Amino acid sequence: MSVLKVIELMGNSTVSFEDAVQNVIKEASKTVKNIKSVYVKDMQVTVNNNQIAQYRVNTKVSFGIMD
Repeated sequence: MSVLKVIELMGNSTVSFEDAVQNVIKEASKTVKNIKSVYVKDMQVTVNNNQIAQYRVNTKVSFGIMD
């Protein structure tokens, strides 16, 4: 039987939503092992001078519990 734990993390990027999610995975993997999936709960952007300044994502990261 497999047991997973879920944590909520926010990430950002000046490039794209995909890059923001990749940043979440990159930073989470520094302390969280065995990441199984990332659910993007919400996406938003900040705007400066009518241009997208930053992409932001709210995520749920699930990972396996290790014995």
